[in-house]
Amino acid sequence: MNLAHLLLKQARRDPSRPAIFSGADCVATHGEWAERAARVGARLQAQGLVPGDRVVLFMHNHPRYLELLFGAWWAGLVVVPVNAKLHVKELQWIVDNAQVRWAFVSNGTVPNPAEVTGLDGVMDVDSGECGAWLNEGAGLSDIEARSPDDTAWLFYTSGTTGRPKGVMITHRNLMTMGLTYFNDVDPIAAEDAIAYAAPMSHGAGLYAIPHLMAGARHVVPASGGFDAAELFALGREIGPLSLFAAPTIVKRIVEQAELEQRSPAECGHSFKTIVYGGAPMYAADIQRALRVMGPRFVQIYGQGESPMTGTALSRAQIANATHPSHAEHLASVGVAQTPVGIRVAGPDGQALPPGEVGEVLIQGDSVMAGYWRNPEATASAIRNGWLWTGDMGALDAEGFLTLKDRSKDLIISGGSNIYPREVEEVLLTAPGVAEVAVVGTPDAEWGESVVAFVVPQAGLSVALDAQALDAFCLEHIARFKRPKRYEIVDSLPKNNYGKVLKTALREQVDLGEKGKT
Repeated sequence: MNLAHLLLKQARRDPSRPAIFSGADCVATHGEWAERAARVGARLQAQGLVPGDRVVLFMHNHPRYLELLFGAWWAGLVVVPVNAKLHVKELQWIVDNAQVRWAFVSNGTVPNPAEVTGLDGVMDVDSGECGAWLNEGAGLSDIEARSPDDTAWLFYTSGTTGRPKGVMITHRNLMTMGLTYFNDVDPIAAEDAIAYAAPMSHGAGLYAIPHLMAGARHVVPASGGFDAAELFALGREIGPLSLFAAPTIVKRIVEQAELEQRSPAECGHSFKTIVYGGAPMYAADIQRALRVMGPRFVQIYGQGESPMTGTALSRAQIANATHPSHAEHLASVGVAQTPVGIRVAGPDGQALPPGEVGEVLIQGDSVMAGYWRNPEATASAIRNGWLWTGDMGALDAEGFLTLKDRSKDLIISGGSNIYPREVEEVLLTAPGVAEVAVVGTPDAEWGESVVAFVVPQAGLSVALDAQALDAFCLEHIARFKRPKRYEIVDSLPKNNYGKVLKTALREQVDLGEKGKT
């Protein structure tokens, strides 16, 4: 099993079908994509790389990303995707840890290739040399055979707490993810187009696999990233787009629809399906998105360790406002996707009854092989065939999973458990509030106390008031859960994927406390 066979199959079936787009311009058919991938594979083997060796893609979103990705797989190599926003020193650590042999870079990500050591070569993907690799010479006649359990994608976790870990994702893992998309996320037709607005080094790039399975189009916006107005215009020009987006991106798309005064039907001219995940989508935000853009949203929950595959909240479930449990469904992350089992367990790993909060466990063919060169972390994360996610949640009687928080984010105040997301959900419905993040801080009397960082909506005529926010919380949640402090801030710190960095907020709280002493 080698994922490159998916590309070869499409190239043989319909070589002239448009495949890869830069903006509205087709830059490769499926046949050209396969030919270029085969040439890249041959060139890498000519450099002495052998199946199982690692190749880094340290690139911004780029039309050549998919050609190089499948070229490496064609040669039986392991791809190490690295977000282009990382510092070169962070790249160096990954290169050393993964024992990488070759790197493809783009647009100044590595201004001086000599900065990165230990590699056989570094190639700028916009260079003439890379163009020659793609378009000149003979390609590999055969795709290198790989076992289903061979690593295809060595993904390094975001590392917000300590060094990142290399997640070994196999050909079987990604094949499972791709097939699952059709059943649990969204049917795909050959005429569809997936747009890469979020980093292709993360989940957005993995959704190339199911779209390749269907022979659909792959669109890299001309900007190379996310621009809501650009996506609206691009969808109207080439047909409705599908994309994977973090909740922060979804909010900006909704804001653009409001700015352009687009009706839900008009939004459908630009977007077929928006899959969101990677961070909490609060109930108030998805309700607003439905009002503005109509039923074109699907939620997924997974981790790098079970890529894009855990639970899904379908388009129909999100849109079914008449269901008696609709509010609860919107607050959940849906039900188990077809190939996995989901369990909420106590510390002993035993399943807890419906409604009880415990750690979320995932089992199935999407779960990673383990952490690269880290058997201790692997043994901690995978126990008796179950992936311990570190997320806290509860399953209801229908199988809907509602996440509470990461286990490390749980706040224990006066012996009572407080889940920050529950407080955040309430504050997001308060007048004038745009974003919220809740963290715990040490408290001599209570053990921990709750601190809320609140971002006001733009253009407020009256400043947010901590007393008003506190009164609002008292109307909606138990007194012991309400924040003891409200910090009104211009923005929340986020990583490259849009996740709020609560570690940074805790540090900010700690610095504030020290400044008072």
